[in-house]
Amino acid sequence: MEYRNASRDFDAFLIDARDTAMLATTNQAYTMVEAVLTVFRRRLSIDEALAFAAVLPPVLRAIFVSGWDTAEPRKAFADRESLTREVLAFRGDHNVSPASAIADVAAALRRHVDRPAFERALERLPAGARGYWRA
Repeated sequence: MEYRNASRDFDAFLIDARDTAMLATTNQAYTMVEAVLTVFRRRLSIDEALAFAAVLPPVLRAIFVSGWDTAEPRKAFADRESLTREVLAFRGDHNVSPASAIADVAAALRRHVDRPAFERALERLPAGARGYWRA
């Protein structure tokens, strides 16, 4: 059933993320979501990233692992301002994410996942991971 409703559920999530971030289009929201997920993934080991991906809805799971260069050096978690700069730099001129992008995606994501499973997954990740998804 999770896969049968994947497109509908993703559309609902994307509209939620768009509205939370006060963006004009779902295309803008998609880029914001992709940036937030990619910046987060860069800070996890492969095992940690796969454990996190397992609690995401199917389309978000696919976005999370899409284009993943597993040989890329792992980055350390940094302060929110530094992480936000990295999110805003993602895809350059095609990214109109607000400075609140991480918190906006975090808020929308929490409304579209199994909250207890999501929280359990975060508990197994580095402390910076939990802070990253603080809305």
